[in-house]
Amino acid sequence: MLWATPSSAQTQAPSPYKLRVVGGLAGLSQFTRWEEPFWTQELARLSGGKFSADIVPFDRAGVPGAEMLHLLQLGVVPFGTTLLSLLSVQYLQYTAPDLAGLNPDIASLKASVTAFRPYLEKTLREQGIEVLAVYTYPAQVVFCKKPLTTLTDLSGRRVRVSSVGQADFVGALGAVPVSVAFNELVGNLQSGNVECVVTGTMSGNTLGIHTMTSHLYAMPLTWGLAIFGANRAAWEALPPDLRALLRRELPKLEASIWAESEHDTAQGIACNTGQSDCKSVRKGSMVQVPISAQDERRRQEIFTTTVLPRWLKRCGARCGEVWNQTIGPARNIAIPTKP
Repeated sequence: MLWATPSSAQTQAPSPYKLRVVGGLAGLSQFTRWEEPFWTQELARLSGGKFSADIVPFDRAGVPGAEMLHLLQLGVVPFGTTLLSLLSVQYLQYTAPDLAGLNPDIASLKASVTAFRPYLEKTLREQGIEVLAVYTYPAQVVFCKKPLTTLTDLSGRRVRVSSVGQADFVGALGAVPVSVAFNELVGNLQSGNVECVVTGTMSGNTLGIHTMTSHLYAMPLTWGLAIFGANRAAWEALPPDLRALLRRELPKLEASIWAESEHDTAQGIACNTGQSDCKSVRKGSMVQVPISAQDERRRQEIFTTTVLPRWLKRCGARCGEVWNQTIGPARNIAIPTKP
């Protein structure tokens, strides 16, 4: 299997110690420009050929995304990546830093992750998983076939969403949330099953969504956080110098991926709307809808009165405690009190 346990060199074998890694989403620049080159090229270079790795994106590895944490716990996948949005059933508490409407810009996202990370690392370590990096994908925004000028114009429209939190957010606007897989977006737009889609600024451009829609509302609803982690036993079994190398280099890889996501967010907007600073050949002519102060207030209101309370209801009292110890005070967002 592509995601089998790592194998070390035998005494007589000259081949290096080789890791097998399940990475992020195939085709996106976070994987192709950063993750894949790091594991398949940089690791060997940095270690003078002593260590190497193979990597396969998780959506092509035959690994159910929602099961990744469990498979990491078991050691079936020794080194793997999972999207936090896929954990909304079994591990709802870990979705807190990227709840829909929480982070209107990447600075807010960084603040949320920084506040939540110590809890995330400690809790997963107790469950047998060592968190080695936290990645993000570009902002998830709204593409629509018909004109809109404010968030309230989404009322009555069928809007593609990819998470329960996104469904809560657009539902609070009077829209009809429709859960559609990423690889089915184009077909659902073409068939008319959805009129708007929430997806990444650049991934929407890559799919050609900008050719099927006319208006882009670029307020980030979510981003797309991912954890890269290791089974603790597999991690502790690594040679000490390899662990030290990864502890030193993975934060650099994480920083590069965050910078790439910020760049791709801006580039996606520029390319979808046909701006001169678009570096892609896929230049569109969408109308970018300005985000008004009224819509910014509406975002905050929906988050505090709908998204956060529903997350807490699904997640339970323990999640309220976690929120009050992490993101709540860091972002100055208190749990709403019951009337």
